Amino acid sequence: MTALPDTKKIDLDLDAGWLTIWFNTPENRNALSDELAAELRATLHTIRDDRSVRGITLRGRGGVFCAGGDLKGFQAALSGGLTPDTASTMNKAGGELFREINELPQVVVALVEGAAIAGGLGLACCADIVAVTPDAKFALTETQLGIVPAQIAPHVIRRIGETAARRLMLTGARFDGTEAARLGIADHVAEDAAQLDRVDADIRKSVIRCAPGANAATKQLVIDAKGLDADEFINRAADDFATAMTSDEGREGIMSFVQKRKPNWAE
Repeated sequence: MTALPDTKKIDLDLDAGWLTIWFNTPENRNALSDELAAELRATLHTIRDDRSVRGITLRGRGGVFCAGGDLKGFQAALSGGLTPDTASTMNKAGGELFREINELPQVVVALVEGAAIAGGLGLACCADIVAVTPDAKFALTETQLGIVPAQIAPHVIRRIGETAARRLMLTGARFDGTEAARLGIADHVAEDAAQLDRVDADIRKSVIRCAPGANAATKQLVIDAKGLDADEFINRAADDFATAMTSDEGREGIMSFVQKRKPNWAE
């Protein structure tokens, strides 16, 4: 296991191969400040190639997931003479964070209670599996502030489709966890924080039964599939299958089935 970085804005809890990342700046409702985002990216970089880490869970301290961008930080930057070039660079860094979460080889779970606003909603849309409480609060509020939901747009569209994304982005409509499930943002609705813990535990049990390398390859194939034509996909999928089948994981998985035992990654 690679050593985790020292962090102040997020708490890192590694347990039995699963890393929970707690956003921990309740004074600004766990907003995506530069410092928090930098610590999150550093953590993702550390674990990305470590297959002993089977998955991560994103969660917020204080009963709040993430209130989106750090608006006080935006105001300070504007007061300091923020230029379009600097603003563009800042926004690109946010886009890299969302892409890294979306493309992380490990399974990513988001547990949402309280607010998941703007970039916080974007973070949830980058996860593989999302569980929410019924009273969680969601909105894409950027246009109400005169700005654009720029880097989160493709992730929201991929999650809920263009029609619903247009409505939410162009109206700033607010909705709860039950509606998030209807829209396809949430996979599970838990009645309270305690049930969120149980949902998280069940997800972990399911993921641990899957081979980490096979999960990573499958996730990347799903991500890449939309950019491949039919012939390219057939060839790519065949190569991925062949690599997995002849790997140590593939041999162990087939042998464990024949021998009627658990594979070594599930023990």
